[in-house]
Amino acid sequence: MEKWSLMTITVLLALTVRWAVSLGSYSGAGKPPMYGDYEAQRHWQEITYNLPIRQWYFNTSDNDLLYWGLDYPPLTAYHSFVCAYIAKLINPDWVALHTSRGYESQPHKLFMRTTVFVADLLVYIPAVILYCFSLKETSAKKKASTCALCILLYPGLILIDHGHFQYPLSLGLALWAVLCLSHDWDLLGSVAFCLALNYKQMELYHSLPFFCYLLGKCFKKGLKGKGLVLLAKLAGTVLVSFAACWLPFGTDVEQIMQVLRRLFPIDRGLFEACMFSSPTHCPDKVANIWCSLSVLIKIKNVISPRTQLKLSFAVTFLSLLPACIKLTVQPSLRGLKFALVSCALSFFLFSFQVHEKSILLVSVPVCLIINEIPFMATWFLLVSTFSLLPLLLKDELLLPYAVTTPAFLAVCLASFSILEKTSAEDLQLKAFSLSLKGYVSWFKSFPRIVRSLFLLSLAVMGVLSVLSAAAAPPQRLPDLFPLAVAVVSCLHFLLFLVYFNVVILWDSKNRAQKKIS
Repeated sequence: MEKWSLMTITVLLALTVRWAVSLGSYSGAGKPPMYGDYEAQRHWQEITYNLPIRQWYFNTSDNDLLYWGLDYPPLTAYHSFVCAYIAKLINPDWVALHTSRGYESQPHKLFMRTTVFVADLLVYIPAVILYCFSLKETSAKKKASTCALCILLYPGLILIDHGHFQYPLSLGLALWAVLCLSHDWDLLGSVAFCLALNYKQMELYHSLPFFCYLLGKCFKKGLKGKGLVLLAKLAGTVLVSFAACWLPFGTDVEQIMQVLRRLFPIDRGLFEACMFSSPTHCPDKVANIWCSLSVLIKIKNVISPRTQLKLSFAVTFLSLLPACIKLTVQPSLRGLKFALVSCALSFFLFSFQVHEKSILLVSVPVCLIINEIPFMATWFLLVSTFSLLPLLLKDELLLPYAVTTPAFLAVCLASFSILEKTSAEDLQLKAFSLSLKGYVSWFKSFPRIVRSLFLLSLAVMGVLSVLSAAAAPPQRLPDLFPLAVAVVSCLHFLLFLVYFNVVILWDSKNRAQKKIS
């Protein structure tokens, strides 16, 4: 009973923070003609409610695809339709065809913010709570609530969902998939992840770890016996799940092809992750390797779009291959969580058309291992929030950023004493350090070095945050501060990618785990 009381307090605190952030501005508020992501979500409600399904993804006189045309999978469209149906009952003007474009009012803002709260309460928050209760390391009464508090107060997700404006459904469904797999409910886990993928195609960042884990599990059971049966069940579950999601579009091949063209617009180029005319997104400020390199080399000018695509695919594939092979050969829940982090980070750093918000696809899996490596997880989550700073400043979310980020750090310091968890063993690097014994003399000073780097990192992020918010850039370099944020964040992420892969490849705990039967 006591653990549920602590968890209730945790959830109430998390909801209070979300409510406070939602009182502020949102993406594109009062900025015609395109406004921002808030208007995109409202416009999708307008389109899905007023037009037949066959027109949702096509350019027509009633559906101008250059004005926030639908570019997410069918479940996003269905969700927009449900929200639109409720909106129509409250105020038909909110979703009136054509005339509702750019609609902004306090009642409508309250409605839209409420829809995000409902999504959080029904999908994301329950998954976090149940996940924290399921952790073997959280046997103490307050451990589960402590872990949940740190996850639910992660500022990056709060600021994007309840500030900028976005729904947490795909990430929440992915969490449900992990939770199901942790209880050996493989078919339910597959359904949950299929739903996540059919809500946002960016869940492809997580697809290979789920695939490799389940395939490895089938191999362990034996492909001539139980493993073959499980593989057939999984294949059938995936096919049925996709068929159900795509059923309204499945009768026409051209419909399917048009939806796919909207989901994967490769002709936009390596950097065109979003609508080029959107005032709220600037693809050159994403903290990935291509945008950082473009500061020195204008990749768009020296490499053709098709070559960019091939190069991006090759580098992404090679960077995530080690973690996927390890997970397939030695499938474990722990390995799955670390592979989700590593693979998502590889996609973010090297893949084609990356949004700045895509870092959340890495951050949520990092939240799942915050109890195992609290120091590195906290550090990563702080950097990921910092990488969103240019976007947050555009949305006038400086105050929520300045409050929630230090508060999150304080909670992690109090909950996990992270500055005391910097030894090689605490960072899951003991096996790696033993392999270097006799070769790297400075490894004895490793905890002190790591703490010093962490404090230096905090200082750099703090200074850049202040400069970005308060200082005017040189006239010749108007994008100096956003680019500095992107490059600094990218350098951090590259080091984190190396770290997570080292943990995965030298992980002795996976080898010691009981074989899956």
